[in-house]
Amino acid sequence: MRTVFWEDRQLKMIDQRCLPASLEIATYSRHADVAQAIADMVVRGAPAIGAAAAFGVALAASESEARTTRDLLIDLEKAGSLLTSSRPTAINLAWAVGRVLEAAHGMGGNADEIREGVLREAQRIADEDVEVNKRMARHGAELIESGDTIIHHCNTGALATVDWGTALGVIRLAHEQGKKVHVLVDETRPRLQGARLTAWELQQYGISYEIITDSMAGHFLQTGGAQKVLFGADRVAANGDVANKVGTYMLALAAHDNGVPVYAVVPTSTIDLGLADGSRIPIEERGPEEVLGIRFRGERIAPVEARARNPAFDITPHRLITAIVTENGIVRPSFAANLPSVVRA
Repeated sequence: MRTVFWEDRQLKMIDQRCLPASLEIATYSRHADVAQAIADMVVRGAPAIGAAAAFGVALAASESEARTTRDLLIDLEKAGSLLTSSRPTAINLAWAVGRVLEAAHGMGGNADEIREGVLREAQRIADEDVEVNKRMARHGAELIESGDTIIHHCNTGALATVDWGTALGVIRLAHEQGKKVHVLVDETRPRLQGARLTAWELQQYGISYEIITDSMAGHFLQTGGAQKVLFGADRVAANGDVANKVGTYMLALAAHDNGVPVYAVVPTSTIDLGLADGSRIPIEERGPEEVLGIRFRGERIAPVEARARNPAFDITPHRLITAIVTENGIVRPSFAANLPSVVRA
């Protein structure tokens, strides 16, 4: 089953808020509801929300009552703006929407033919994502040795993509190649994507794992309990700075201090060559209730009058990154010099 897929003229997605307790499929027929689902994290992970937004544009095309090409394109542009604004940090969202809109503007034919073409382009984005992930996995698995214990932050498996995964996809392939790997899964506060989603996926694959709190990672890195650190990214700047789930920066700092290699695994669609460095990446700040309580059980853990901050991402400077794994190969420093070639490829 894919995380995001089109069926019966509707967009269907695994509702990731329900895992690991239950596997439920959410169904959408309106693009505005898809935008809300992205904001509410029914679907999350940069590649997955990109594909979801692309299908959202396809839904907007079917919703539109426009009879002329011009009017349909106006409706699609409005829908694209709404979808793009649903989560600001992940560049894949704007990339996928932009790609579908560009395709729509370049199509000949009448409005109905453009509607069909928009859906084809969205499906193409979804299908390509699976192939891209498998190519990344083949490159990244070369970095994994049998016997490695790997610290993994957040969730980067099939759930974060259309299928297969980025950093977790690398671990999955290494496991399937017969390498003995063990994963220390950061629980990834405050939404617990590691403890809920990554652990669930590893269990499905039969990969050895243990859950640790985010603050335990330094201990294992310092005492030789981990040989590698892997994570994904929601955006990579031209100089190699990485925006990823908050906590990644501290993890990379601890790994760097202890000489443990740090690998970011990202499709080239996540690399934003238009941003010189990570300081220019917008950081989404979510509601304080995620920090003040266990969102998934409705339990408050802080005093009633407590306030909180909740940045969803942080920036890991490129100097802390050993290499960036893409579908077009493994990129090593200088990232500013080497990233453009893999993006163009």
